[in-house]
Amino acid sequence: MVSPPGYSGSPRKGHLVFDACFESGNLGRVDYISEFEFDLFIRPDTCNPRFRVWFNFTVENVRETQRIIFNVVNFSKTKSLYRDGMSPVVKSTSRPKWQRLPAKNVYYYRCPDHRRNYVMSFAFCFDQEDDVYQFAYCYPYTYSRLQHYLASLERRNLPYLKREQLGLSVQQRQLDLLTITNSDHLSPEREKKLVFLTARVHPGESPASFICQGVIDFLVSQHPVAQVLRDHVIFKIVPMLNPDGVYLGNYRCSLMGFDLNRHWQDPSPWAHPTLHAVKQLIVQMNQDPTVSLEFYIDVHAHSTMLNGFMYGNVFEDEERVQRQAVFPRLLCQNAPDFSFSNTSFNRDVVKAGTGRRFLGGLLDDTSYCYTLEVSFYSYMTAGSTAPVPYTEETYMKLGRNVARTYLDYYKLNNLIRDNRLTHIQSSEVMSQTVNRNGKGNVVGRDAADREKEKSPGVRQ
Repeated sequence: MVSPPGYSGSPRKGHLVFDACFESGNLGRVDYISEFEFDLFIRPDTCNPRFRVWFNFTVENVRETQRIIFNVVNFSKTKSLYRDGMSPVVKSTSRPKWQRLPAKNVYYYRCPDHRRNYVMSFAFCFDQEDDVYQFAYCYPYTYSRLQHYLASLERRNLPYLKREQLGLSVQQRQLDLLTITNSDHLSPEREKKLVFLTARVHPGESPASFICQGVIDFLVSQHPVAQVLRDHVIFKIVPMLNPDGVYLGNYRCSLMGFDLNRHWQDPSPWAHPTLHAVKQLIVQMNQDPTVSLEFYIDVHAHSTMLNGFMYGNVFEDEERVQRQAVFPRLLCQNAPDFSFSNTSFNRDVVKAGTGRRFLGGLLDDTSYCYTLEVSFYSYMTAGSTAPVPYTEETYMKLGRNVARTYLDYYKLNNLIRDNRLTHIQSSEVMSQTVNRNGKGNVVGRDAADREKEKSPGVRQ
């Protein structure tokens, strides 16, 4: 509880109570500036003070119509999508669906009161006294959410889905491996094509989990494209490579402060056990003459760029360079939010320890390794004049389109009965309609509109 300086009585309504002691929570300190303003300090990643980006906290004991300015004052990055209109997400107990704050209520600037560091300030008007409000950098996707999702998949007893425990993290959390394929249809004489996908090596990059779930949801579905892909390709997916970091609310690092995506060259079984287990499996599969490990994709989120895009490797062989560009080009045709122009191929020295760079050097010239990035904020489509903010659903849709693209890549389209299939449509049309029409479901109130509307909500 944060009370005014010198106040020692019992807490009053409006003396805000902050909390981040929950899964994926992060808030290090709160300073009372005035009854209308608070400075918020992000807790650094465990055992590594360099990274301070992810925040996720709750506020309660609010007073109706209470207007507050929150200043997040200690970001470790200066470049940010907050300069381009990004805003934090919010939900409350009576409105449990995450939504972005209006961009007009968010300011990102150099602050003279904080040694000219960049500060993100946002104004908020509480509108329900009994609600607990939760604010986050982006839509959270926790370790427990993943475990519940995987358990629900297991209960379906799908013959083409296998869940295994590949290992344990330092804090003994499960490292899950999913295998999705119709083994009955794979010819034992022919080499098996294998696609390997990982996500959440950087724990604060929660959009990666929504993309990963979109891939999984599509591949286990009864969609005719998914059925054909299961008959011809083996998909192996590690949906959460850094479960400790996710649980702890870190942005970049593991429990012990390691950026796991810089340790692929020589991961330690005791300091980086999840990475060590995944690398061992990939090396083992690469040595299997019956398997052709054709793709490795590591899914991330990007804090300064828009759209989805990819990073690839640089090769001396020009033909291999051209072949490597095929999958991103196809994905660009299937996913309107994917940008081939933002896609780049490099051999940056600081990226030498990443999965993309290390495995690009380990695997043979028929294999392609990519980092798939997606914006924390929004995307531009052809002909659009303003960025479209991502939602949980549109992140998942990108994942579905990633999976769908393998049909084009492997030229399996002729096996689809219905050749009229185009982009995979959203399964949440109703929720989008509600978002367009439902003023009363928006969390918080814009102070400028407070006198104009009697019902709670922000006019956006």
